[in-house]
Amino acid sequence: MSHAMNEQVLSETFGPTEGSALRLKQAVLVVMGIALLTIMAKIQVPVPGSPVAIGMGTFAVLGLGAAYGARLGLVTIMGYMLIGMLGFDVFQSSTADLNGVSYMMGSTGGYLLGYVMATVVLGVLARRGWDRSVLWMALAMLIGNVVLYVPGLAWLGALYGWDQPIVAWGLTPFIFGDALKLALAALVLPLAWKLVGRARG
Repeated sequence: MSHAMNEQVLSETFGPTEGSALRLKQAVLVVMGIALLTIMAKIQVPVPGSPVAIGMGTFAVLGLGAAYGARLGLVTIMGYMLIGMLGFDVFQSSTADLNGVSYMMGSTGGYLLGYVMATVVLGVLARRGWDRSVLWMALAMLIGNVVLYVPGLAWLGALYGWDQPIVAWGLTPFIFGDALKLALAALVLPLAWKLVGRARG
């Protein structure tokens, strides 16, 4: 597999490739991406025997980064953040009463920064073709999760103090769910590329 920065990402395999038609396609993709992030952020999948449900927001963030690439992915995730900043209930735990800047500066603030960083990282790795192989996509998702959790945990530590069980609060409960999402993405993205190959053939 080539690791050069010359691979297409999924969003570039269909539709116009230049001019105003390309800009229109990209605008539509941004709107669709923001809608997807909003919907997926609100989905919670119960895990039998566990008090922590699996949130699908991180799956959407990392998958979108890989499918859109770093540049379009960044525009999309920043649009999502801006809408949330304006007070719309688009985040996983935001509500009609807790939203906007006050929500973003709370305990999830570091994870939101991690969303932006992880989107770009997955976009860069997808540009290198990592999303076309199950093993490479799994590694990309693992890297994306690390990039996401580092600012998340750092923010929790800054807010509540490092004498608190920060890892137990902000990482341990989510490991099982993230492993399942990693496996799902590692299957879905390469499968999508196979379907693209068949359609072109």
